[in-house]
Amino acid sequence: MALITLKDISMAFGGPVLLDKAGFTIEPGERICLVGRNGCGKSTLLNLIHGGLQCDSGTITREQGVSSALLPQEVPMDIKGRVYDVVASGQPRHAALLSEYQRLSLALAEDYDDACLEKLNHTQHALEVSGAWALYQQVHSVITRMGLDGQAECSVLSAGVRRRVYLARAILSGPEILLLDEPTNHLDIDTIVWMEEFLLRFGKTMLFVSHDRAFIHRIATRIVELDRGRLTSFAGDYTRFLDYKRNLLENEERQNAEFDKKRKKEEVWIRQGVKARRTRNEGRVRALMEMRAEVQNRRGRTGSLNARLIEAQRSGRLVINAIDISFAYGDQEIVDGLSTTIMRGDKVGIIGPNGCGKTTLLRLLLGEITPVTGSVRQGTRLEIAYFDQLRAQLDETKTVKENVVDHGDMVFANQKPRHIIGYLKDFLFSPDQAASPVRSLSGGERNRLLLARMFARPSNVLVLDEPTNDLDADTLDLLEARLIEYAGTVLMVSHDRAFLNNVVTSILAFEGGVGVREYVGGYDDWLRQRSEKPKPEPRPKKSKPRNNAKMVRKLTFRQKREFDELPGTIERLERQRRELFDALSDPELYRSSGTKVSGMQKQLDDLDQEISDAYARWEQLDELTDEADS
Repeated sequence: MALITLKDISMAFGGPVLLDKAGFTIEPGERICLVGRNGCGKSTLLNLIHGGLQCDSGTITREQGVSSALLPQEVPMDIKGRVYDVVASGQPRHAALLSEYQRLSLALAEDYDDACLEKLNHTQHALEVSGAWALYQQVHSVITRMGLDGQAECSVLSAGVRRRVYLARAILSGPEILLLDEPTNHLDIDTIVWMEEFLLRFGKTMLFVSHDRAFIHRIATRIVELDRGRLTSFAGDYTRFLDYKRNLLENEERQNAEFDKKRKKEEVWIRQGVKARRTRNEGRVRALMEMRAEVQNRRGRTGSLNARLIEAQRSGRLVINAIDISFAYGDQEIVDGLSTTIMRGDKVGIIGPNGCGKTTLLRLLLGEITPVTGSVRQGTRLEIAYFDQLRAQLDETKTVKENVVDHGDMVFANQKPRHIIGYLKDFLFSPDQAASPVRSLSGGERNRLLLARMFARPSNVLVLDEPTNDLDADTLDLLEARLIEYAGTVLMVSHDRAFLNNVVTSILAFEGGVGVREYVGGYDDWLRQRSEKPKPEPRPKKSKPRNNAKMVRKLTFRQKREFDELPGTIERLERQRRELFDALSDPELYRSSGTKVSGMQKQLDDLDQEISDAYARWEQLDELTDEADS
């Protein structure tokens, strides 16, 4: 039997209808992901199911005794009290007793006092009489499982830790259905992976809203889409949902086209001469009126984002060269001995726990702050566009339009001038929204506005600090596509694993105890290489770097020819390596020619060394070329 059944639910807040006679059921044990465009009504639906809102019409049937707990999208910033007290408030009937017993236990542990002991015994008796003694152990268990400090003050916690506190509070309430609204927002990758493991072990029914594709793929057993007020259920994982949705939209467009073609024929018929009007079939006339009404009531899909990045003139081949840089805030070491070279066209992802210093590393590479030791050299002709996770670039007192163009009504986009209203429509902002203040926008809309602002400025280096927070799947797809085709350089901080896999060519990872390390490829490549990488040797103590200028000189004729030939040499060596590796991967080789294996493995090792030497030589010659260019 379904835990909750929604039937013919309708809901609106003065604008477009969010829910239009929608319905679906939640079965025991399901983990349902609710997807849809920003602003389509997903949070409203969660609140309706939780009981925080009443629908305009329709019925919500709940199996007797079924309870729910809601983790809101925006966890309150002004949470007060200790973590223990906030978590215990998930059981409001016993929260005061639980908090009092915890407070007395701590006080007695610090300083024995007969009066305090008497109060503690009295409070314990009250807990036992009320049947809440077992809850005391449950609170400790949940706090421990969540990796929280029960005595920490919530007011000083980061957004990610506060989200964990509220999740612990929701779980303690013992719900049959757990409702999660964007649970991975503002969490780092380690915490997201931890949450996935926890929710899979939790074993309860869940309905959650998320745009994190890796999270959805791992957690969801069913996808429900909210689109134009209707709910559509898709069995299977997120990848199958995308394929099914694509086919569904194609069929819808085809059916609408056939319907419109038929209606136009009927419109021609009804406008025929007097004779036709005298003899026309009245039933056919009524059918046409119904067709007209259907077209009028048809809700088209919200338009797709349609914009391209404006690329400035190409930067120099070298974009950033960091040599043995270190930086610290007081006693907190952020970067220690990092060396990296970022070339034109590289797309670099920066990952690590919240608070580890990812934004600081960006500022070091961009020259906004100076390293304590080491040096950062930037290339020539850099035009940098910045996407700030704190949205500090947006002026709350100005309108949406004024935040994109400082003066006038025109913006240069897609290599031609555009009126700002038309340009903002490409980012799904209506004319009314264009004239509205930024403070009226949701989190997803503000991020779209930042994208509109960034897309309107010529650049050859993009710096993106958490660009995927609050963005829906369609907007993420557009941003991915534009970054992949972008010929410039990208530096990006992100916790979205799928986004990193699809966009970046290398990773700079903050790894506890070993500083920042560089890896080739995306997130999955980092995972694989990290597990294979041996533990580093202790770093020797560094001496203070000297500021000796390098001698700049051009390549000789022989070096120039060698530099031009090296890419072909590297490609030939890598092709030989792939062929040899494929041969060694064939099980038949070990059965038929076991004696050849050791020789082939030696040949593979030799090729690896040749490839490494060729890359090192290419980088050496390339650095000489960059110095000559600059």
